[in-house]
Amino acid sequence: MSLVTETNQQYYQGAQPFLVSDAAGQSSFVTNFNTNLVFGSYDNTETNYALNNFKLYTSTTGLPGSFTEYTSQYEVNNNTIYIGTQATPVLLPQYTYVIVQLKTLSGGNYGNQDAFGNTVEDNYGGYQYVTLNDAIDNFMVGYVGDGKLIQTAKKSDVLFFAKRSLQEFSYDTLKSIHSQELTVPASLSIVLPQDYVNYVNVSWIDTAGVKRPLFPTNNLTIAPYNTPVQDTTGIPVQDNFGENVEGTSIIEERWKNLNINLLNNNLNLDDWAYFSEAYGYNGNWNLGQFYGTDPQYANVNGYFTINEREGKMSFSSDLADRLIVLEYISDGLAYDKDTKVPKLAEEALYASILHYIVSTRANQPEYLVQRLRRDKSSKLRNAKIRLSNIKLTEIVQVMRGKSKWIKH
Repeated sequence: MSLVTETNQQYYQGAQPFLVSDAAGQSSFVTNFNTNLVFGSYDNTETNYALNNFKLYTSTTGLPGSFTEYTSQYEVNNNTIYIGTQATPVLLPQYTYVIVQLKTLSGGNYGNQDAFGNTVEDNYGGYQYVTLNDAIDNFMVGYVGDGKLIQTAKKSDVLFFAKRSLQEFSYDTLKSIHSQELTVPASLSIVLPQDYVNYVNVSWIDTAGVKRPLFPTNNLTIAPYNTPVQDTTGIPVQDNFGENVEGTSIIEERWKNLNINLLNNNLNLDDWAYFSEAYGYNGNWNLGQFYGTDPQYANVNGYFTINEREGKMSFSSDLADRLIVLEYISDGLAYDKDTKVPKLAEEALYASILHYIVSTRANQPEYLVQRLRRDKSSKLRNAKIRLSNIKLTEIVQVMRGKSKWIKH
């Protein structure tokens, strides 16, 4: 049996057509998109109507431009659309053309080839993944039962270890890097994404759309975790509940007001007055005297730091109003659409679940636990190589620069 269940029209257009052929009419229509239907209301005047991720269209001729949205009562249950209700169906007459159209950015107009949006695009590229639920079902069939390594196992246990494995895979094996396009406000701080675990890259985008990498402050500054208010003797002040009173950070305020040019030697004439006072300028205007600049600070793109206290990312003052892109790691479990496993890593997931289950059970032979551990590591390494996406032609293109002449 083939694994591709969607037609080309479903995949590319996000639309599934039906034709009522029964002379008695038809009241229910079963959809089989890779994306589940989400239903809030059939009434476009209700607030819950905006929750729908699809629209329903009908036509008596099936000709382009003849479809109108169906706004009479219907309901959805398990990806099946019931005209009227499931208990009291309403029959659509014979030769009625019905289209279920996944919503688009412009509202789901059937046939608008240039308006496909988020819901339709959820279908795209999905064949390279297997859902976590399918992976768990496959594991129960292939690894649990009489005559198999695991005689019995609760599905809840398999689910727990599958999620734990997916989290570990996400950190260094799977394609779990998310990105957000943001603008740095005047406060120079942005809130970390809800599913943030760690950052990968931070860049600001110039007017040509080119990424300009930003670097962490390293030892330049720090965002202190606690900022207690002190009295005149230096003792922290407590509130009525006995807890320290928190104030604003003087360090962060100074960092916001810093002239970044003083750190990267990208000085202009206006900077020299301050520079002479702060760094002992000796009267020589020769910029070449900046001998021995530390490369980690020779950066004109700006800096960022993670403010653990506020759950924010803070930026240097020169990045105010700049467009940035934050690339970060999630754990692969934050949202339903994340809980999917690349087919190239599917076998590694099964090996990991198998090892976790056997290693946490009592009276298991140590040689068996170690064999499964080595098997898990080997298959995870294979998955990492497969997903590394190394292309020989791209390596060759980069290596062509090895013989490039460098002018002295």
